[in-house]
Amino acid sequence: MKRFYKAVTVQPNEGGYAVALDGRLVKTQTGRPQVVPSAATAELLAAEWERQGETIEPKSFRHRDMADYAIDMIAQDRRRSIDKLLSYGETDTLCYRADPDEALYARQQEEWEPILSALEDRLGITMTRVSGVMHKAQGESALARLREEVEGLDDFTLAALETMASLAASLTAALGAMQDDADAGAIWDAAQLEERWQIEQWGEDAEAARRMAERREAFMAAHAFAASLRSE
Repeated sequence: MKRFYKAVTVQPNEGGYAVALDGRLVKTQTGRPQVVPSAATAELLAAEWERQGETIEPKSFRHRDMADYAIDMIAQDRRRSIDKLLSYGETDTLCYRADPDEALYARQQEEWEPILSALEDRLGITMTRVSGVMHKAQGESALARLREEVEGLDDFTLAALETMASLAASLTAALGAMQDDADAGAIWDAAQLEERWQIEQWGEDAEAARRMAERREAFMAAHAFAASLRSE
């Protein structure tokens, strides 16, 4: 699609903020008003439109897609999104370790345990660690507290959290990355430990490296989206 606009602006709208293209307000992909709660978030959306060249690249609208998902999907059915997020907690990557006598186990302890322990301390829960790939259910009290934590988030933050959890295959990593003092990049790298371990053992595949870089970019975009929602 050719670029069809010149001016991109942000303006107050319906108790929030919206992006306008040549004065016309942007709508979601289903035609709803695309109104976000933070001016900083609207600026992220506007920047995506500003960056477009003569041809619009749909895949470059990561923040717009999250805003649309929050409005068109989560706001219409929050329970579905929350249940999906809890599924990442039930099978959380950071809880599944190698056998203790394997070299990978020590690295998992070093990189994963601080993230998991910080979440446990903050929420007052204990997550079940598993050696091997056989599923072991998390405790009901831990899952209930995770659900309570997720249910307290607004629709837009849920959209960002769902993106991060799906990319990392870990609700605990996503929740950790959303803390104000978190190093989201380091948490993402930790969540990808097993992929990095394979590279260290067998070398890097160019196509796999490209996909990993794209996933990291998407994770960091979701983190930026969530952070913008907390901006005044």
